[in-house]
Amino acid sequence: MDRKSNSCAMVNRAIQDNAQTLINELNWFEEVLHNRLNTYLNVEGNHKNLNEIKPPAVDQSESFYANLIAHYDMNFAERIMLILALIPHVRPNALDILFTKNETLNRGYTEFGGVHGNFHSGFIPTGETMAFILSGDNLEDRLQLMQLFNPNHYFFKHNVLKMERGQSNKDEPAFSSVIQISEEYLSLLTTGETFRPEYSTSFPAKRIDTKLDWGDLILSDHIREELQDIITWIKHGNELMGDWGLEKHVKQGYRAMFYGPPGTGKTLTACLIGKALNLDTYRIDLSMVVSKYIGETEKNLANVFDQAENKNWILFFDEADALFGKRTATTSSNDRHANQEVAYLLQRIEDFAGITILASNLKGNLDDAFTRRFQSMIYFPIPDKDQRLLLWENAFLGKFELDSKINWYDIAEEHTITGGAITNVLRHCSIKAMQRDAKKIFLKDIVTGIRKEFQKEGKA
Repeated sequence: MDRKSNSCAMVNRAIQDNAQTLINELNWFEEVLHNRLNTYLNVEGNHKNLNEIKPPAVDQSESFYANLIAHYDMNFAERIMLILALIPHVRPNALDILFTKNETLNRGYTEFGGVHGNFHSGFIPTGETMAFILSGDNLEDRLQLMQLFNPNHYFFKHNVLKMERGQSNKDEPAFSSVIQISEEYLSLLTTGETFRPEYSTSFPAKRIDTKLDWGDLILSDHIREELQDIITWIKHGNELMGDWGLEKHVKQGYRAMFYGPPGTGKTLTACLIGKALNLDTYRIDLSMVVSKYIGETEKNLANVFDQAENKNWILFFDEADALFGKRTATTSSNDRHANQEVAYLLQRIEDFAGITILASNLKGNLDDAFTRRFQSMIYFPIPDKDQRLLLWENAFLGKFELDSKINWYDIAEEHTITGGAITNVLRHCSIKAMQRDAKKIFLKDIVTGIRKEFQKEGKA
């Protein structure tokens, strides 16, 4: 079975497992809901105490849904809250009964909560809906439920659920907010696939990947040793923080700075670290993050960090000096605002529990207070002669016929050029060969390609 077929089979299995767990959970929820309604509306029900309706066992299931319940050892109320957030996505008609009208007032029951969507015709549950199902009109039970809505509860701390009040309802009761399942967990609890946000104004970052491997990256042993420190932390950071007791002394997360001339492998290295550890690497689009409007830059960056929390992502800021440059003397309100932005960004990155890698062409462009917060500062120099020789040989190790005049040793010795520039020369030579309808690479094409790279940098 090829990789694509194997991946499809795994997704189908995950969907089947999640679906079976969901069916059991939904059937249990509907029994709980109908018993609550029967009790509340003075209709004889099967159970006066909802806790008598035992939730389905999940210990025999391999679904992500079952594993999540077991991982957090969810109680009765937590399981109700989780499935309630999922119902609009997987069985929206399960809540249609809550559209029942109060005949005395000719309107819906206030205690049922819920809101209407712009396009979704079903009942969208709120905190009030949750409170009604679990506490009815018992005030003591309702007050106990408030613990579930604490921002430090794992539901919200680990981005499983959200209950956000926007500008339009910020002054309304907390229970009036919609209970939302995060996109990340909606994907995991249904298809079993990891959610990857799309590039947008609310998430100005792109996932980057590479087909290359470590063998294609030509670096000194010293740099590789420093990179291994980062990889070791990513692999064993939780163990070091918890079992080794480092959490008493150091902050979570890891911050690294890659600096050096363009084309020396900084971006490729960030991709390879993610690839080696099966982590997604996201490059932040600074053109969409930085804004001339006061407060917008902080807001844009906060969107990225908020979505990256509790995920195994690497956040990669390329050309970081554009965002994290040296603070200026406060001669105007604009200067003060710019300095406030840098201070905010310093704190946000320092508090981020994940992996952050910044890349800059010049270390000197960065604020000193910022660089002190990094665990690794790795310099990527222009490759030396021996490294350039390997880069040339590796780049043209393809289905080419090489001109007999080409001597990689001489080319590497004569031209101080980066790996990124060599890749551009390869592209130029390939285009010229295609135009000749042949696969032969001539020395003149290589020389022309090198000359074009030097011209970009203003060199003779």
